[in-house]
Amino acid sequence: MHLHILGICGTFMGGIALLARALGHTVTGSDANVYPPMSTQLESAGIRLLEGYDAAHLEPAPDVVVVGNAMRRGIPAVEAMLNQGLRYCSGPEWLKDNLLRDRWVLAVAGTHGKTTTASMLAWVLEDAGLDPGFLIGGVPLDFGLSARLGSSPFFVVEADEYDTAFFDKRSKFVHYGPRTLILNNLEFDHADIFDDLAQIQRQFHHLVRTVPGSGLVVQLGDSAALDAVIAMGCWTPRETFGAGGDWTAELIEPDGSHFHVRLDGDCLGTVQWGQTGLHNVQNALAVLAAARHAGVPAAVGIDALGRFKGVKRRMELRGEVNGVRVFDDFAHHPTAIATTLQGLRRQVGERRILVVLEPRSNTMRLGVHNAELVASLNDADRVYLHAPPDLGWDAGALFAGQDERVTVLNAVEAIVAQVVAESREGDQILVMSNGGFGGIHQKLLDALAARS
Repeated sequence: MHLHILGICGTFMGGIALLARALGHTVTGSDANVYPPMSTQLESAGIRLLEGYDAAHLEPAPDVVVVGNAMRRGIPAVEAMLNQGLRYCSGPEWLKDNLLRDRWVLAVAGTHGKTTTASMLAWVLEDAGLDPGFLIGGVPLDFGLSARLGSSPFFVVEADEYDTAFFDKRSKFVHYGPRTLILNNLEFDHADIFDDLAQIQRQFHHLVRTVPGSGLVVQLGDSAALDAVIAMGCWTPRETFGAGGDWTAELIEPDGSHFHVRLDGDCLGTVQWGQTGLHNVQNALAVLAAARHAGVPAAVGIDALGRFKGVKRRMELRGEVNGVRVFDDFAHHPTAIATTLQGLRRQVGERRILVVLEPRSNTMRLGVHNAELVASLNDADRVYLHAPPDLGWDAGALFAGQDERVTVLNAVEAIVAQVVAESREGDQILVMSNGGFGGIHQKLLDALAARS
């Protein structure tokens, strides 16, 4: 079968392409932004990529067009697909019908931590010898790729609440049919498609409705927003994690790098690993509960976590020059920014943290979280905020009175120059963005090296 994928270079749709190719299908795709690393990964798998969304890309007609959620009416390829009556579906729909229907799906949902938690869960299953399949919105360092078929019944999927396609405005995750579901947390996000938290909660309840009675819901225990979702109706056994939950952690090191795991008060073992931050401790508890449901004993999961390498772009150390370290982090919501900074602060103590922040997500650019953004950066010694002319809100006004700590700049080159000029040995430079940020990470490392 020939699949043509519109929007193929996104992480999710690129993963769909790799899975379809692994199933033996002919796969081609179109995207407005065809560039490495996704383009290289796809081309090496024998997938032909086309730049743009020309109607001619659908000639000869494929057997099915898989439509990414970035596609809109008016795009030439979309209009040609509809006018020619071609068979089409969304990425989540294709995944459900062609791969997930006969698998034990372990889904990870929540506003924050989906990629890390899904990667962690896939690794624990892998380390236990279960060879899971997975589709994750990032690249786990333990695997080096974002999607694979696997040979066992188990399949881990990052369950995103963003909408499915222009013709299906439900959240992607309603298609996945999980047997094991992690509900990591829930806050208001995606202000471009949701009006309020209640709308997101309704979508999460649609997901809860799909989990069978023989399954398991693993839920953050101290979340009023998730409690409200469960109160709408839950027909599945639950286990909770976090403060006051069934699964809890007793910190040995305050940065979260070493902790005891407890279930109903009984100590099951001790995790000592390379991750930091209380959010990652919470992620680990959820993973241990979900993995145990799939047959992995807690002791085996705890041992596996000690070898978990992490995920690209999640507190990823990109390099160190003369004692100055440059990290890349995907955080794009005030809660994620705050928890990431808290974890780094507990790790580095009094050493300076210099944050380089790009408010790039649709929600951030709309200014929805501006009231929380200022406080989320409290653990940073210096903040360099990228504010291009089309940002949509006045960054200078938001941080007024913090001129000694916060600098607002409108160009990547200006940020690099000022950060490098002000940095000194021992500094931790933390770049926070959910995009490429103009290659600023390497530019910082190059400029630091040139200065020495």
